Amino acid sequence: QVQLVESGGGLVQPGGSLRLSCAASGSIFSIYVMGWYRQAPGKQRDLVAVSTTGGTTTYADSVKGRFTVSRDNAKRTVYLQMNSLKPEDTAVYYCYGDVSFPEGAGRGRGDYWGQGTQVTVSS
Repeated sequence: QVQLVESGGGLVQPGGSLRLSCAASGSIFSIYVMGWYRQAPGKQRDLVAVSTTGGTTTYADSVKGRFTVSRDNAKRTVYLQMNSLKPEDTAVYYCYGDVSFPEGAGRGRGDYWGQGTQVTVSS
């Protein structure tokens, strides 16, 4: 059973910083893509930043230059360093993983999500 567990959310003032962490556990062969999405009240879940195993990253335009996604593949952990936070960054942040796992005599593959962590940017 694959699990993704986030930590690091909270309340921060505009212009402040937060660092989110997400650790994967369970029977895992590899995590091809790992990163972060967010969902604000009344809105859809949108990509924030993701990283491939090889280190290729993709960012939403709204966070470029302010957020940095990084991975520790040995620890199966992904981080999101968020700087210069704005009120519009307020959302529940979800960890995402595109995971390969043992299935029968072979391999399965699927999308997994963490439980979400609240980030609130407010003065």
